[in-house]
Amino acid sequence: MTRHWGEGSIYKRGTRYWISYSVNGKTHKESGGKTKAEARAKLQARKSEIFHGTFIDSQRAKVSINELLDSYIDHLKIEEAKSIDRVMSGLKSVRREFGHIRAVDLTPKMHKAFILKQQESGNANATINRRTQALRAAYNLALKEDSLSKVPHFTILKEDNVRQGFFEKEEFEAVLKHLLDPYNDLAEFAYYTGWRKGEILCLSWAQVDRNAKEIRLVTSKNGEGRVIPLQGNLLGLINDRWQKREVELKQEGTYISPLVFHRKGKPVGDIKKPWRRACKEAGYPDKLFHDFRRTAARNFIRAGVSESVAMSITGHKTNFMFQRYNITNMDDKRSAFLDAQEHLEGQKKNSRINSVNLELLKK
Repeated sequence: MTRHWGEGSIYKRGTRYWISYSVNGKTHKESGGKTKAEARAKLQARKSEIFHGTFIDSQRAKVSINELLDSYIDHLKIEEAKSIDRVMSGLKSVRREFGHIRAVDLTPKMHKAFILKQQESGNANATINRRTQALRAAYNLALKEDSLSKVPHFTILKEDNVRQGFFEKEEFEAVLKHLLDPYNDLAEFAYYTGWRKGEILCLSWAQVDRNAKEIRLVTSKNGEGRVIPLQGNLLGLINDRWQKREVELKQEGTYISPLVFHRKGKPVGDIKKPWRRACKEAGYPDKLFHDFRRTAARNFIRAGVSESVAMSITGHKTNFMFQRYNITNMDDKRSAFLDAQEHLEGQKKNSRINSVNLELLKK
């Protein structure tokens, strides 16, 4: 026999009581307990959750954070998003911490504990924020796709750890001496162009027009393509790489690499180990490959290149990002003080001359 209680009902199946209720036109049924009183209390609790917007159906309650992240990565692949590998790598620590738990069980307190653990491991605020933002994006996608009914609060840290590194010419040449092929050519290309590491590693001969002396990057991290001319040292570098495109393989014979920068015909892959070793041997262990991006931006501006032209080469989309890389060193500051001093001394000299002229006029 079914008994109705407000917007729900209680009925008995076998030895247990069950409850039935509706949410957004969808009927939900679940066990209410061994007694009618237990079923009545559970039904009342569900009605309260529905009223306050905290209700979670059984299907949503089963979704794990790992499943949320898997769905988010699939979404990025469908959208052909950039840097998917980097997102996946950053989410490894998130999966280790939360992957096994239900998505509905994650609380702001748990997320703060994760942040503290990341900071204790030496991760920068920017790194932690990227991981948090990816996790939050996964939750928002699940909410949009109706896999979840709410998204927890995520703490975003203040980022004050902007890198200020760049290469002086002698530093670049010192590191270059300790890099073997093709890592030396990779570094040289980055030093001249300011391109991102991923853009250089994926550069193919199909993008190089040797007759027109141009390189065409169809798409990049900022979603826009660009064209750069091959001139001077950059042209010489590309001509050298053209001579290295043929690789002799033991079984396959001669192989023509489609990539400008390759390692025995195969993609270069991760360059961290050879890069760190070369920097350490050169006496600059803290240098990053990404410092070339800041260096090229600064070099173009110091050479008198307009900001818009420099941005079209390096691939910076906004003036803010580009100007952040256009940083100064101590030599620039010393020159500024000397120029200011010379200006002030010139003013004093002119003042004395004007005083003499005024006395002469009085006579």
